[in-house]
Amino acid sequence: MTWLKPVSIDANAQAAYSEFLRDLEARLADPRTDRNVLAREVLAQAMYGREYGQLLADAPLAALNLDARNVTFEAEYYMATDASRFAQVKPLLWLWKNLDLTPTGQNPVLGIPVRRLLAERIFKRVGRNFKCWQNVEFSVGYNMEVGDDVVVHRHVLLDDIGGIELQDGASVSDYVNIYSHTHSVLDGPDVTLRRTVIGRGARLTYHSTILAGSVVSDDAMLATHALLRGDIPPHGIAMGVPARVTRYKLRDPQEYSVDARTWPHEPGRKANPAFPDPTPSQTRKPTLEETGEG
Repeated sequence: MTWLKPVSIDANAQAAYSEFLRDLEARLADPRTDRNVLAREVLAQAMYGREYGQLLADAPLAALNLDARNVTFEAEYYMATDASRFAQVKPLLWLWKNLDLTPTGQNPVLGIPVRRLLAERIFKRVGRNFKCWQNVEFSVGYNMEVGDDVVVHRHVLLDDIGGIELQDGASVSDYVNIYSHTHSVLDGPDVTLRRTVIGRGARLTYHSTILAGSVVSDDAMLATHALLRGDIPPHGIAMGVPARVTRYKLRDPQEYSVDARTWPHEPGRKANPAFPDPTPSQTRKPTLEETGEG
């Protein structure tokens, strides 16, 4: 059951949007489509109201930056990024990112279905009824696994370079950051990739942060502004920095898809061949003298 109500718009506008979506879906499904050309054409219309060729003649700087082949992403500088896989999704990520800056992307009745179409071609897996609001960022996109009825709200960062899984019914609130890579304390280039898993019906609330390798069990919840470095058991509510479980939801026992207590945590994969070994402990607690308490 949802607390949201249906909203309708002008029938002529809805018909125009539906025609645009059908055309976009058909072009995305056509193996002959050059995704870079498709993305720049859609952006030229949405951002400048003209054909790409005309824009190139009139305002070349604006036009050239609509073509993903003329820009770079942060992920392209990562050793862990699969260049061939990223090349396939890059123009779609560029289309997604820039459409969100236009009235097309800011309009839920059009922006959400456009993102759903793009997610089907970018993500490793995406289920039915995926709802993503505007201004969500990905690292590579192709390491996202998303179940049914997942909702991702505004201004979320999904650092999926090491893999992120959002299972059925998971909800990610505004300004949440989910990471799947870590840096050594002593050597920044020593990067470890760890898959981060969010279970069925789990809720990550406003401005919370989930560090790489964390497992949030089914029906668990991370509180506002909390920082999770580790796991949350089923039905647990974790709060604070660092996050600790302080409450449990009143639920009957059930079967779980994700239970952090038994989940097979990955040991981590090294992203830089210059640092092939597991990163050892590199910190210590301060002495009493250093804290001024001695």
